[in-house]
Amino acid sequence: MFKILLYFVGVILISIGMFFTIIYLNVLSMGYSFLEFVKFISRKLECWLLIVGIILIIISLERWIKNELLLRRNLKLERTRRI
Repeated sequence: MFKILLYFVGVILISIGMFFTIIYLNVLSMGYSFLEFVKFISRKLECWLLIVGIILIIISLERWIKNELLLRRNLKLERTRRI
């Protein structure tokens, strides 16, 4: 249950972070260079929510990814045993 909650919180944070990142793209049309845009965006707390959301989703899917890799490894072992 905790992993599901962590996943949903991650999705919400990614949505908020992407929203503000797209909003701040208007800074580029005002004459800022891309490097200045990156410096500007890295100082904004709202855009760091994007990175935090990605980390939360990775944490919530960690066990699923581990199990998926284990299943793939076992499948490869079964194929080699048949030969």
